Amino acid sequence: MITLEVNRNSHKVDVTPGTPLLWVLRDHLKLHGTKYGCGIEQCGACTVHVNGRAVRSCGITVGEVAGKAITTIEGLSPDSTHPVQQAWIEVDVPQCGYCQTGMIMATAALLERNSMPSDRDIDRTISNICRCGTYNQVRQAIHRAAQLKEGA
Repeated sequence: MITLEVNRNSHKVDVTPGTPLLWVLRDHLKLHGTKYGCGIEQCGACTVHVNGRAVRSCGITVGEVAGKAITTIEGLSPDSTHPVQQAWIEVDVPQCGYCQTGMIMATAALLERNSMPSDRDIDRTISNICRCGTYNQVRQAIHRAAQLKEGA
């Protein structure tokens, strides 16, 4: 049994330490907001926070994150009032929406470290792939989220 702290709750899961975090979140804890995209840490659809840092959950094992604080999109805010979520809604970012939870999680981590990122900061940090090509809207929403967070 491995104990994980996910969204401020403790969970015991009966998996091997080498099991990818993504599958424990989705299959064992039924947190389906974290998406499977590529399985090789390239696309970012599976981005979650581990101790406040954005990580791709398909490439990290439960053994590596046991005892650390894990936050999924479900734990970002109970009612979608996080500034990043609000900015995403205002700017109307999603098209198909598949990558958006990963984008939101990557953005929330960026804004924790850099409250007013430049376009260059965004381009260097947000490496998530969007098949619909919403990158301009994502950048606009990140700037809007920074404004919302600053005003909060």
